[in-house]
Amino acid sequence: MIRDILSRQYIANKYTWAAGRWPFLTEEKNMFEKVNPRHPDKIADRIAGAIVDLAYRENKNPRIAVEVLIGHGKCHIIAETSVYLDRKDVIKAARRIAGRVYVDYVEVPQDLHLADNQSEKIRCGDNGIFKGVPLTKEQKSLSEIARKIYANYPSDGKYIIDGEKLIICQSKAKNYELHKKYPKAIINPLGEWTGGTDVDTGATNRKLGSDMADSVTGGGLHGKDLSKADVSVNIYCFLKAQATNQVVEISCAIGDEYIDNRPYEEVVEIARDFINVLGGFEKFAEWGLF
Repeated sequence: MIRDILSRQYIANKYTWAAGRWPFLTEEKNMFEKVNPRHPDKIADRIAGAIVDLAYRENKNPRIAVEVLIGHGKCHIIAETSVYLDRKDVIKAARRIAGRVYVDYVEVPQDLHLADNQSEKIRCGDNGIFKGVPLTKEQKSLSEIARKIYANYPSDGKYIIDGEKLIICQSKAKNYELHKKYPKAIINPLGEWTGGTDVDTGATNRKLGSDMADSVTGGGLHGKDLSKADVSVNIYCFLKAQATNQVVEISCAIGDEYIDNRPYEEVVEIARDFINVLGGFEKFAEWGLF
C-alpha cells in the first residue's frame, strides 16, 4: 500500500504541471459536456429506466437494479429485482428505444440481506457520499443548446462548452445548417457522421458528468429504484443546492433511517415527486438532473 502511494506521488512529482485554469475548489467552472438521449450511453440509461418503470407498475416500492450494455445489434440486460418482470415487456421496451436488437435478458432475485433491510420500512438502500452543486450559467446554457439541437436532429449528439468555445458534434446533420445557427462553434471536427449504437457501444451510468454537472460523486443515477441513495439522495442534494444556491454534501450508510435530519422516507418522496414530474425513470434518463 505504501509503495503504491509513493509510486503515485513519484509520477505526480516527475513532471512539470502547468498551472490549472481554475483554483482548487472554485465555486464555478465554465467547462461542461452534455450528451443527448440518442447517445449510446443514454440509450442504455433509458432502457434501464424503462425497466424500472415496468417494476413500478407492478409495485409501489419495488427493489430493482438494472445494468445494460448495448451495441452492434445486441443488448445485454441484468436485473436484480424483487418483482417479476415479463420478458416480453422487457424486450419490447428495449426495442422501442434502441430499434431491432437482440436482447439477452437475465433476471435474478434481490439479495436476501438487502431485502431484509427494506422489509419493515423504507431505509437507505446503500452507502455513499453525495453532493449537490448550484448550476452555472454555462451549464444551463449548454443544456438549452443541446435540447434545441436535439429537437431538430433527434440522433446521437455531444456538446461541449469551454469558456467562449462551443463544440457541437451532431450526427445525421448537415454541417452548413449547424453553422448557420452557431457560426462561432466548432462543428463536427471529423466531418458529418452517423453515430448510434452501430458505431459505438453504450452502458448504464457512463455519462454522469452530463447528467449531474458538478454534483458528480460516485453513485450512478439510472436503473435503480428510489430506495437506492444513488437515486434519491442525489436528487435531494441537487434540488436543495438549486433552492439554496449553496453546495450540499451528505454521506449515508445502508440502513440509515434519517438523511439530512429528514426521515429517509421523506427524501424518497421528494425524489418520487421529481421523477413523476419528469414522466418516469425512462424520461429521467434522457437528460439526467437537468
